[in-house]
Amino acid sequence: MRRREFIALLGGAVTWPMVGLAQQARVYKIGVISAGSASASARAHPAFVQALSELGWVEGKNILFEYRYADNRLERLPIFATELVGLNVDIIVAIGTLAPIAAKEATSTIPVIMVSAGDPFASGLVTNLARPGGNVTGVSTMSAELGAKRLQMLKELLPNLSRVAVIWNAVNPYATRDFKETVGAAQALGVEVHSIEVRSPADFSNAYEAITRHRRDALIIVNDPLTGSRYKELADFAIKNLLPSISSYREFVDAGALISYGSDSADMRRRAASFVDRVLRGENPGDLPVEQPNKFDLVINMKTAKALGLTIPSPLLARADELIE
Repeated sequence: MRRREFIALLGGAVTWPMVGLAQQARVYKIGVISAGSASASARAHPAFVQALSELGWVEGKNILFEYRYADNRLERLPIFATELVGLNVDIIVAIGTLAPIAAKEATSTIPVIMVSAGDPFASGLVTNLARPGGNVTGVSTMSAELGAKRLQMLKELLPNLSRVAVIWNAVNPYATRDFKETVGAAQALGVEVHSIEVRSPADFSNAYEAITRHRRDALIIVNDPLTGSRYKELADFAIKNLLPSISSYREFVDAGALISYGSDSADMRRRAASFVDRVLRGENPGDLPVEQPNKFDLVINMKTAKALGLTIPSPLLARADELIE
């Protein structure tokens, strides 16, 4: 080896540890923004923090969090996103669909990692799932026909199902997509859909009254931060009114809803942590493909089934990933 090449190699060997030490000495600021509440996010957020820790990012050591929760007051989202930009955060972790939209509108330079975004392509968050190309990437819950599959499960459980109430946030693009899928499946199955739209926490009282007044055979809860903030209340309402209920998040089933079928929110947070890690280590978010769910969990609350006087069909039981006894 020539002397000049040896010196260059030696210099390179010294440079990389020095860069590593510089990175370790710096404390990165991570902004977290959600349309929902801190209490709702708390169910899955520890998985995100733990995954970051396993990747070498420890809160108080080399990362700090700046949290902004809108508590379903959507007018706060643009304000909070602008605040995070003003704080010069190094990365924004945006939960749901509406939060990353607000973050993208607030900045085109700070990387935005979306978590559980509904339909990032249709909502304009990215122009290409395989190569986003901008400052936004992350994990999406998007998967074709989930709304239809949930209705089919209800039909399997209740062969005589003819009328179903669907409670959904009409402001959320993903909830709108899910509702339309459900309506399409209902037409094919000969089921009448009663649309129960909510846009703010103040709408739930009227929503419950409408469901009670127009008696239905079952309740479908289209999940988003707004309905997610009422998971226990919705589960209690369904049991009180003897309504078999289905949603996408297992937290509803833990609270007493009958069935959940969808991606795991904690798993979504863990996968989002890997995006944060890669971007903080220098990768371009526009080069990182958006990830979609590769596993869907079916969870059934057997105690609720018993309370409702229902016998879960054997094929549905066999497909369940978990039974809550």
